[in-house]
Amino acid sequence: MANITANMVKELRERTGLGMMDCKKALAGADGDMEKAIDDLRKASGLKAEKKASRVAREGVVMTRIAEEGNYGVLIEVNSETDFAARDENFLNFAKLVLDQAYANKDADVEALLSAGMEDARQALVQKIGENINLRRVSRLQVDNASNGIIDGYVHSNNKIAVLVSLKGGDESLARDIAMHIAAVNPMVVRAEDVPEEVLAKESEIYSAQARESGKPEEIIEKMISGRLRKFVAEVSLLDQEFVKNPEQKISELLKDAGADVVSFVRFEVGEGIEKEEVDFAAEVAAQARG
Repeated sequence: MANITANMVKELRERTGLGMMDCKKALAGADGDMEKAIDDLRKASGLKAEKKASRVAREGVVMTRIAEEGNYGVLIEVNSETDFAARDENFLNFAKLVLDQAYANKDADVEALLSAGMEDARQALVQKIGENINLRRVSRLQVDNASNGIIDGYVHSNNKIAVLVSLKGGDESLARDIAMHIAAVNPMVVRAEDVPEEVLAKESEIYSAQARESGKPEEIIEKMISGRLRKFVAEVSLLDQEFVKNPEQKISELLKDAGADVVSFVRFEVGEGIEKEEVDFAAEVAAQARG
């Protein structure tokens, strides 16, 4: 059996990023053959990565990249299992690499990015930090400079909320202010007429049930329902919201003063819509006890 030296273990750790004991065992199993040890580790770690893929990844980061010309921007979300891992340098470097690839390949969705090499990088990161890692979503906005459009964005300091916004007219400062407002207030749509009919129907049903419990006449109930619906629509429509930096001014007024309009926006918040895994520890212990 080959003598496994500390330098050999150190080299294998540097080449794979895996733990000392894993590297030492791999070298011993490969009788000191460095390349065979790497292959064996990749096979074993690949299996570990597949097992980790079933674990919920709802922490992570969101990132944006915007063209210097202000006519194109991309927004991504990359998830990890824990916030601790999301702050890891290796995780952040992977997210930045994904962002660069998503920026360069304007038609690539998540599947295309993974197929183009990001999946190998993702698997390697899973092996290295021991958590499930997911590239969850990618979104882009683009405008034609000839139409006097501009794109800018905002990323909150904790990298948990990010926004891209597309304006017609205005400038970078205005676009950034609008993006910051969207990050803080989280509107559903740009304009009142953009609220989906199914959302209005659901809210109307809820308000109707609440109003009828009051026992008031039907004509009063109808007015109550329509009033609450108008208030709801105003609250979720960007243009009708009070500007977060100046509550005495609506977003529509801010835009009018600048001779601008919002074309569209995209807002990502880390983990939104991902159900948190509920763990029954008692059942888990019992299952382990049963072998």
